[in-house]
Amino acid sequence: MSTETQIHNIGYRKYDGPRLGRAYARRSLYSQSLRGAYGLGRSAKSKVLPMILFGIMCVPALVVVAVAVITESDKLMLGYTRYAIVMQMVIYLYVAAQAPQSVSRDLRFRSVPLYFSRPIERFDYVVAKFGAMASALFVLTASPLLILYVGSLLAKMDFADQTQDFARGLASVALLSLLFSGIALLLAALTPRRGFGVAAVIGALFISYGAVTTVQAIAWATDNLNAVTWLGLFSPITLIDGVQTAFLGASTSFPGEAGPDGATGAVYLLVVLALIAGSYAALMGRYRKVGL
Repeated sequence: MSTETQIHNIGYRKYDGPRLGRAYARRSLYSQSLRGAYGLGRSAKSKVLPMILFGIMCVPALVVVAVAVITESDKLMLGYTRYAIVMQMVIYLYVAAQAPQSVSRDLRFRSVPLYFSRPIERFDYVVAKFGAMASALFVLTASPLLILYVGSLLAKMDFADQTQDFARGLASVALLSLLFSGIALLLAALTPRRGFGVAAVIGALFISYGAVTTVQAIAWATDNLNAVTWLGLFSPITLIDGVQTAFLGASTSFPGEAGPDGATGAVYLLVVLALIAGSYAALMGRYRKVGL
């Protein structure tokens, strides 16, 4: 050792407390990301867009409930499984705004290697971010369904029927939340620039839907109903439409009501599950590189 080497005590104290470990860090990252998806714990400006979109998502449900109560109807104007399909543009805007906020900032400010220098690992980071985004999206899509359900009971509709339909609606939006979150987070994680991430997510969700529905309309106009059914595999929202049509008793929005049957619906479900698993695997691969 050199004679010029010196050791200085700069006053840091040794930490003797408990080490909470990876599980605690993962839960903390999940909680922080979920709160951030609605601007909680952040500036007032960050709360504006998610809260406005949440309000827009719920207002039609309140209107449907009000009409049902006033008219003493025995059926809701808008069904549980149809709600997310009708309100898909709000979902697009929400996930396009919040997915880049969740992951692009960490890439831009190079905080990902700092995360991985702690007990947290790549698996913990991806699971926490994926879970938080899916949970936030589920809150957005399930809240109006809860309003519809409570309103239907206030309107004295059949309890068993409404409970069954409500459960089907929750299953549908849970699958939607996982699918949309996986796609949006993967696209957002490809760039540190939030604006590019927003554009990529909107493009993937909205443009794919517009293209599919346009080609479906052409196929229906030429009496090719079989093509209408299979074309639904190429857009996230039409995938969800197909799954809930085949397995959840929903009415399809496909032209000519050419929704998938049980066998074709199984293909839809397999594609949805493959996209969710593929998005997760691709995120793991992405953070294998940026986490260095």
